[in-house]
Amino acid sequence: MPTALQNINHWIFDMDGTLTVACHDFPYMRQQLGMADGYTDILAYVSRQDAATAVKMVRWLQDYGLDLAQNAEAAQGAVALLTHLHQQEHKLAILTRNERSLAMVTLEAIGVLDYFDEDCILGRESCQPKPKPDGILHVLNKWQADKANAIMVGDYHFDLNAGRNAGVNTMLLHPEFNEWPHLSDYYFADCAAVLTQLQYSAA
Repeated sequence: MPTALQNINHWIFDMDGTLTVACHDFPYMRQQLGMADGYTDILAYVSRQDAATAVKMVRWLQDYGLDLAQNAEAAQGAVALLTHLHQQEHKLAILTRNERSLAMVTLEAIGVLDYFDEDCILGRESCQPKPKPDGILHVLNKWQADKANAIMVGDYHFDLNAGRNAGVNTMLLHPEFNEWPHLSDYYFADCAAVLTQLQYSAA
């Protein structure tokens, strides 16, 4: 049984598409990197290249990501939800497959960077990327938090699988439907709906 949402006070968020409006054009990215049809995991593809090729690919991803980060828009209800959790003195972390430096630019762009301790913003170079549980376990260890009192929030199965692999509660945010009910303890359309539920439970 998942922990009641109002009793969870350690929140780990994916960033792109969860706290921000999704803007990465993944088909374009795969095309630019020369990925054949059928391959979907960009980071795994890059890791299989020789060193020189991988460096070029990473540089292209950095340049592409920086423009998106600087112009990021907050997802529906994201700022209000993070503000509420921060005011309730809940612990907050970011676990993204993006670069940590770009995550910080993004969080600054949407006005929420101050809600996160810098060492609780983890990118793909900080730990093994999702769906590996390493980042979640690192943050829980820093917080000395019980797994039952933590939740991983994201918009894709990488996020949910990471949460499952770490043994924490999981939440999917998707505006239309829950594609992975077997992986998600909670499902909401967006951050605004999560905040509404938290406020209702506290009433």
